[in-house]
Amino acid sequence: MKKKDQFIVGKKKFSSRLIVGTGKYKNMSECAKAIKISGADIVTVAVRRVNISNKSKPLLMDYLDPKKITYLPNTAGCFTSDQALRTLRLAREIGGWKLVKLEVLGDKKNLFPDIIETLRSTEILTKEGFKVMVYCNDDPLMAKRLEDAGACAIMPLAAPIGSGLGIQNKVNLKIIRSQTKLPLIVDAGIGQASDAVVAMELGCDGVLINTAIAKAKHPFEMAEAMKFAVIGGRKSFLSGRIQPNLLGNASTSNKGLI
Repeated sequence: MKKKDQFIVGKKKFSSRLIVGTGKYKNMSECAKAIKISGADIVTVAVRRVNISNKSKPLLMDYLDPKKITYLPNTAGCFTSDQALRTLRLAREIGGWKLVKLEVLGDKKNLFPDIIETLRSTEILTKEGFKVMVYCNDDPLMAKRLEDAGACAIMPLAAPIGSGLGIQNKVNLKIIRSQTKLPLIVDAGIGQASDAVVAMELGCDGVLINTAIAKAKHPFEMAEAMKFAVIGGRKSFLSGRIQPNLLGNASTSNKGLI
C-alpha cells in the first residue's frame, strides 16, 4: 500500500506545504485575502512588527482567525540571541505559542543568519519546551548541528531575504535533504513560482514565501501561482523524474519498421 504523503511539523499535520509571511502588504485586508487564496495553513508573524496584542489598533487576529490557521511567531529583526529569546518568550506569554520560527540576523545589509547566535538560541529554546523551526544558511554541516541541537525543522535560505533571486545552491540543498529526516523548508529568496517548483523538486518539504507574493504587481494572482507551484513541484518529486541523457531516445520503437 502506498504511504500517504503528509506534511508534519512539530508533530502537527498540515494540508498545505506553502507557508506565507504576513509582512510587506499594503494593509491587513490585502494580506488576509492573499493568504486565503494561497491555501496556506501556516503564517509567519513578526512579533516585533505585527500587532498581535494592542487592542486599540487593528489586530492581525481580526483578519486571520488563529483557530483556523496556525500562527508561527518569528524573530524577524533580531540580531542577538538575547533579543530572539526575549521575543519568543513574549510570544508564548501573549498567545501560548510553542511552535516558533527562529531567525537571528548577522548583518543589516544582507540579512544573512548569524549561525553562532542561532545555534545558541536553538539549544536554549528547545530546553524551554519550544518547537523551533530554524532559519539558517545552506551549510549542510551547520544544518546537522542545528538538528542535533533540537530543531524541529531546518529552513535554509535560497538567497538573501527579499532578494527574489531564487535558489542559488541546489547542491547544498540536496545534501541537506539527504542527511536529515526533519522537515526541510526553503526560506527566503523565492521570486517567482518556478523557484518554488525547483525547491519542491529538490525534495524540500515546503517553501516559505513573503516578499514574492506581497510585492508582486498582482499579489492575489501570485498567491495562487505559488499555491499550485508547491503542489506541482511536490507531485513531480514524488513521481520520480526520468534520468537525464545527453543522447536522444525515440518515443516509439523502431521494431517492425519497413
